[in-house]
Amino acid sequence: MKVVESVKNPKVKQWKKLLTRKERDKTGMFIVEGFHLVEEALKEQGQALEIMMSEDITLPTNWNVDNISITRLSREVAKAISDTENEQGIFAVCVQQQAEDKFEGTSFLLLDSVQDPGNLGTMIRTADAAGMDAVILGDGTVDPYNPKVIRSAQGSHFHLPIYRQNLNDTLTTLQQQGVKVYGTALENGVDYSTVTINEPFAIVVGNEGSGITKELLARTDQNLYIPIHGKSESLNVAVAAGILMYYGRIGK
Repeated sequence: MKVVESVKNPKVKQWKKLLTRKERDKTGMFIVEGFHLVEEALKEQGQALEIMMSEDITLPTNWNVDNISITRLSREVAKAISDTENEQGIFAVCVQQQAEDKFEGTSFLLLDSVQDPGNLGTMIRTADAAGMDAVILGDGTVDPYNPKVIRSAQGSHFHLPIYRQNLNDTLTTLQQQGVKVYGTALENGVDYSTVTINEPFAIVVGNEGSGITKELLARTDQNLYIPIHGKSESLNVAVAAGILMYYGRIGK
């Protein structure tokens, strides 16, 4: 078992770089932190490449760590590579998912320029809970491997496909596969509860402030809105996405 005690070790510098989007995009890897997220990564074969844990950590006996590199860390090193205030002293380097030319399944969530990490993580987690088949992130959307997104998603990164792709290309592919695409907008939209959503389907939600681009809205098969019954001006995008995903999957 390897041991890293100094924050000046080249390995520490590499792990810290993975906390930046530039390095994640360059290497196709990312770091998860904490017992729960490491455990979820280990459940999916090939996701976790390396485990790093502080010297006082004992791995649970039910974890399968065969063929996975394990490195012991000093507490100083563990704190140096942590992205949280109260680090748990255990981390894993994992592999990012790659875009596909064809999407498997019958239900998809598409995100157009969603910028808040908490919103994105919540939508990934909700898509997982609702049984969606993939989440597809368009241009301008926050990096799904941002540490805040990963924490918010609570391990759902390892449960369903998450792709980054130009949404115009995605719509072309999905519609060629016979997938009906629903946008979310008041303009030319109808109350979602008046529509029967049949699989296969995709739901597109947009930026927290400006919504979906007009270019994409012009290409949807039907636009939906969720009525506001109180005095709030709008719903949080993650809440709206959750309502529509559940309605489409199991709410008919």
